[in-house]
Amino acid sequence: MLDRKIEELKKKLILMGSITEDSLEKAISGLIEENGELLDKVLNKNEHQINKLEIEIDEFCTSLIALFQPEALYLRTILMALKINNDLERIGDLAVNIALSGKELIKKPKVKEFVDLPELANVVKKMQKLALDSFVNGSGEIAKQVLEMEKEADRLRDVIIEDLVGIMKKNPETVERSVELIRITRNLERIADLCTNICEDVIYIVEGKIIKHGSVKEIN
Repeated sequence: MLDRKIEELKKKLILMGSITEDSLEKAISGLIEENGELLDKVLNKNEHQINKLEIEIDEFCTSLIALFQPEALYLRTILMALKINNDLERIGDLAVNIALSGKELIKKPKVKEFVDLPELANVVKKMQKLALDSFVNGSGEIAKQVLEMEKEADRLRDVIIEDLVGIMKKNPETVERSVELIRITRNLERIADLCTNICEDVIYIVEGKIIKHGSVKEIN
């Protein structure tokens, strides 16, 4: 019985993940395509769905603990699902932040053509998908792929910010728009961080290793 409930829980998290992925996709596409309708969908429909589903998953996890009093792997899985649920909701909030910045930017001339920002967004979207896959499949190998991808996300973040700082120095009139783009970059970086947090927890559950700040500790 509990096994079936755990599978149901995973399906709810997959749905939550798909909506947050859609929010990020629409937020970035709305910015690049200067499409206000896409941005509005993130700010209205998607955010409402995410907030509603977060409460539903929290209540589902609480009921599982109360009804089944799970132990060992079952309990760790449910507790981790609660944390992932919170992380996914935060990702949804960060997508909202990106959409809000996008709403401001599409009203004004572009600072520059988008090259590195869409590339960073693609890396982050892939990290998010793989992070959730690693939990659903109990795969430490998939989780480790995400941890490696964080290096590329950090590299692209640095490239984008350095480029924008240079543009602001040469053209002070671009400061306001450049700062919005830096905010978007930082929000993407935070999403990448949340994905790595999820994967560190997956590795702890399936391999008994605590991975924090570049160190590894074995749990006996």
